[in-house]
This record gives sequence, C-alpha cells and structure tokens, in this order.
Amino acid sequence: MSLPGASVRRPIFTTMVTLIVVLVGLVSLSRLRVDLFPAIELPTLTVRAEYEGASPEVMERLVTQILEEILATVQGVEEMTSVTSEGRTNVRLAFSWGTDLDTAAQDVRAMLEAEANELPDEVTRPTIRKFDIASFPVVILGISSDLDPVELTELVDRQIRQRFARLPGVAQVDMWGEHTSARSASRSTRARLRALRLLLDRVLAAIRDANLDLPAGQIDEGRFEVTLRAPAEFTDLDQCRATVVAMRDDAPVTLAQVATVVDTWRKQTRVVRVDGQRGLRIAIRKQADANTVEVSAAVLAEAEGIAADYPQIRIVPVSNQGNFIERSIQNVARSVLYGGGLAVLVLLFFLRSLRSTVVISTAIPISIVATFALIYFGGFTLNLMTLGGLALGVGMMVDSSIVVLENVFRRREEVGEDGTVAAVEGAREVAPAIVASTLTTLVIFLPMVFMRGVTGFLFQELAWVIAFSLACSLVVATSLVPMLSARLLRARGGAPGAPAPAAGRGVAGLAEHAFRGIEDGYRDLLGAVLRHRTLTVVGCLALLGASLLLAPLVGTEFMPPSDEGEVRVTGEMEVGTRLGLVDEQTRVMEAIVMPTVPEVVASVVTVGAMGFRTDATTQGEIALSLTPAAARARSNGEVADDLRRLLAGRVPGMELRVRAPQGQFLMNRILGEEEGLVVEIRGDDLATL
Repeated sequence: MSLPGASVRRPIFTTMVTLIVVLVGLVSLSRLRVDLFPAIELPTLTVRAEYEGASPEVMERLVTQILEEILATVQGVEEMTSVTSEGRTNVRLAFSWGTDLDTAAQDVRAMLEAEANELPDEVTRPTIRKFDIASFPVVILGISSDLDPVELTELVDRQIRQRFARLPGVAQVDMWGEHTSARSASRSTRARLRALRLLLDRVLAAIRDANLDLPAGQIDEGRFEVTLRAPAEFTDLDQCRATVVAMRDDAPVTLAQVATVVDTWRKQTRVVRVDGQRGLRIAIRKQADANTVEVSAAVLAEAEGIAADYPQIRIVPVSNQGNFIERSIQNVARSVLYGGGLAVLVLLFFLRSLRSTVVISTAIPISIVATFALIYFGGFTLNLMTLGGLALGVGMMVDSSIVVLENVFRRREEVGEDGTVAAVEGAREVAPAIVASTLTTLVIFLPMVFMRGVTGFLFQELAWVIAFSLACSLVVATSLVPMLSARLLRARGGAPGAPAPAAGRGVAGLAEHAFRGIEDGYRDLLGAVLRHRTLTVVGCLALLGASLLLAPLVGTEFMPPSDEGEVRVTGEMEVGTRLGLVDEQTRVMEAIVMPTVPEVVASVVTVGAMGFRTDATTQGEIALSLTPAAARARSNGEVADDLRRLLAGRVPGMELRVRAPQGQFLMNRILGEEEGLVVEIRGDDLATL
C-alpha cells in the first residue's frame, strides 16, 4: 500500500502521527538555546605564565621562547601566537577545526609538567585556559559609588566579583580601574640611608622577611595534634614602622628611622569613570562551549540582585552581546512568520478557496515545528543560520502540496473519480515528480554539510535545516494533504476556482477579477514575445550583459553590517606619556563627546590599559551605550561619523579614532581577529621594529 493510500484509509492514525510530531517539535522548541551563530568558537588554548618584575625582553628570553619551544611539539597545533609584557606572557595555541579541546588541553598540560624545570624558579606555574583570553567579553559592566575608591575595590573584589565568577558558563571576570591599598615608604629618606651606609635592597629584604605567615610545626596536646603557625604579617602601620632593618653599633635601626611609612594605594595603570563618576569596569568572558545569551542573561539578573543587596553602588551595562543576539534572532523569527503569512495569502489569492488554502498551508507549520526537533536532537541552537534556513525554505514547503492538490482536483473534476479515489490516485500519480523536484533542491544544499573550516561550521546547520524541512513538507504532501483533501474538499465548492459562498463573494469576486487580469496580461505578453522572438532574445542578452557589468560594483563582506548600539571613541598619546596627562586629555575629549550624543544610555571612560593589553597605558577610551535602534533617528555609524567630524583637531596630542561596532565582535569570535585588516611586521631586531 502506498503512503497516500495508507493515509487516506487511516485518517485517525495519520492525524495522531502528525500530532505526535507537532508535540515533539513544540517540546523541543521550549528547550532550544538561542545564539547568534552556530558553535564556531575558535579551537584555541591560552597558556599564561607570570614572572614578577621581569621586563618584556627578559620575559621573552627566559619564559616566552621556552614555552614556545615546549608547546610547538604538541600535536595538532596550527598556529602559535604570544604576547609578552612586563611580568606576564600569554601564548595562544590555535588547533585545526574539529579538535577536541579537552584532549588538547591534557596534552598541553602533560607537556608543560614534563618540561617545566626549564623555566626559572621564580616563574609561576603556567595556567591553561580553554578560551581565548583576548576574546571580547560577552558583558561589560560599569560600577560606580560614593564609597572610598579602596573600599569600593575591596567590596567588588571580595563580594561582587565572586558572585559573577560562579555563574554557569562564566570563564573569567576581569576588574579594571581598581584602587589597591599599599604601604609606601617616602623617598625623602635617602640621606638617612646614605648616613647609615644602608642599601635599599637590604631594607626591602628586611621588610619582606618580617611580613610572613609561616608554619611552625606540630605539637601533641592530649588527644589532639595541634598545628602551629608563626603569624607575623603586618596588621597596622606601627608594626611596619617598628620593623628592624639593620643593626648599627649594637643598636637596632627601624624602618621608621630611615623612611616615612604612609598608607596609600598602589600606582594605577587604569582610570575608569562610569557616567562621569569614578568607578570600576567589570568584563565577563564566557567559556568556549557556553551559550552567549544564557550567560549574559544570568549576568544581568545577578547584577540586578547585587544592586538590590548593595544600594550604595550603581551598576550599568556598557556592552551586552546577548541583547544584540536576542534582537537579531527576534528579527529573523519575525521574518519567518511574515514569510509564512505572505505565502498563505498568495495561496488564497490564486486558489480562491479557503478550504484549499487551509489544506495546503498545513505543510508550513508542521514542517517548521518538526524541524525544531531536528535542531534539538542534533545539538543545534536557534541562530541566524537555522532560522535563516527556515525562512529560506518556508516558500518551498508548499510547492509539493500545491502539485498534489491540483492533481487531486483534476482527477475528480475531469476524470470524475470519487473524492477518496481521486485523493489517493492523484497523490500517487505526481509522487515521483514531487520527489524528483524536492531532490533537485536538496542536492544544492547537502554539499554544504561536508564543508570544512569557518564556512562549514556556519552553513552546515543551514543545510541540515533546509533539507529536513523540505523532506518533512514532502511527507506532508504525500500523506496529510491527500487525507485532508478526501475529508474536507468533497463538495464542488471546495475546488480551486469554484464559486465562493455568498458571505465571501465580495472578496472572492475581487480576487477573481485580479486573477483574470493577471491571466489576460500574461497571455498578451506571451503573444508579444512569440511575435518578436529576435527582439526578445537580444533584449535578454542585453540585460544579462548589463548585469555582468554591474557585478564588479557589488561589494563583498564576510558578515553584513549591523547596528550593535555602541560607539567607541579612542584617543592615543605618545608612548611614555604619564597616565595623569592622558586622563586630562581624555576629559577634554569627554567634554566634547557627551553633550553631542543625546542617544547615550550609559557611558564608561577607561584611561590606561585596554583589555588584555597591559602595556597600552597611553590610551583613553569612551564607550557609549546607545538606546535601541528603533528608538533613535541616527544609526551608530551615523553617530560615529558625526563625532569623527566634531573631534577632528580639537584634542591636542591625541590621535583619535571613532568606531561604531557593526559585527566586529563576531569577526573576533569567528576569525580570532579584532580588526578587519591586520598588518604584521616581523624581525629579530626589536629596535629596528
């Protein structure tokens, strides 16, 4: 028995199977994760090592080069990049696509354990992270308060930072602009050191040896073993002042005699202002396999809870990838709904029968809902590619059903068969044709499944979704459509083009008139083309040639530009410029920018090191978070263009740059690059470079 025959003869079974498929699809939809793109994070590992006080040149010679020699022997490494700064080195390993990062991390860890003795003893144990430490954070928060800067730093570091770090999917929480408390000895005591013939390193060693907390063994006390410690860490400034740094003529020399001890904070390398007020900046990076939307939503929910628990601080989101992703997905989802609705209206216009339209239109929602099950069980996410595949295939989902329905009515009206027989034989007769038509479409997309690299990860899910949804529509056309045709369209009034009921004759009459007009116009156009065949061929060739001439004028992009609702203004000064002077010029830039951008929701100013670059201390950046694109008249690109013209030549000593992020962070995630164009200058002579 053929599939159409079985479906028509067992309508209850067909209906129940359809409902089961719909139920599984709806349950799958409720459990799907949302992301902008498929899981295409770069297969990278980051190895970090620290050597306190070492210059970049020393770090490169004693640490970075040794690490590179060790890690170069790891199997599967395609590219190795290192960034060395004062006291720190980061080595990033890029593996081939499809590499299991867990296995690769184990290989790297085993290699480091075996060769770690080649590193200097003072170097901290290298750490391995399964994410790119240079990747753009998924959420950046600005925190401001009226508290003392040191108190705010301690509160954020000990309480707030840990609450973000323990959220599922969070890989790292970076804090910028902190004020760290420190004891400092004034340099005005140099004469005393010289008079006592006391070297500075001897003073530093005495302070370091006195500020310790060491174990002192164990003693047996009754039934217990008691562990002893010798707590000698400084608890106040008086203890620090009383530290003996040397002996002269059998008399102790204390630190207070050779130095002025004050309580201050360490020299800052970053200055952060949130909405014009001194504050901190929290950057939250996600794990490689974590969902961006889920992580950002959890972070923002936690931020609201923190703001309620600590009313003395204010938290504003500066950058949120999850919000941009959600808006993008919602736009594509609406496009799918609009496309399906327009397809139904077109069917209603041409069929001029509500029952026929309902029968054929069932192919769209059933195919889409069934595809959600594929997305869930295939480990995919709702992203631009999967939803784009549905949007692309929504119009083709009704093609097979239209052919089946038209042939059913042809056999019933022209051959005079019974409704049930016409439904079975009509579907069976065109089944080979619609299968061949569907296969010709599938063979276009199926090769994408075997693509490799970035494009493969991007388009594989799109190909699977289109192929599966069209296969579902083919099954619906050969099973559900014949059954519904036999049950719902028995009367002659249900035939395409048949007279409509009285209640619908007004709309049906207009549709009939328009349809007849299209038929007459097409007949006249076809007649004119057949009468002027040479002119028709020449005209088509001319249009083809003109189109080919326009092809070089069409631009190319890896990703289309999009309004992320952010603008960044960066000013860079000469290398070696004091942080205070950079801050002064950044304030000048800030005074020009802020009054001219009324679309700003929140702003964060960062002066000093940016992100993972600890040596970029001569930069000042203003990050502007704008209102949603629908609520403003200017795009973020237009805002950036206006600021670029406004700032030209108005901040002395600063080289200015205005950027409107339009998918750059996507390029960073996918390609591992921060910019669209990168120039690499290589050589062994650092001075020449």
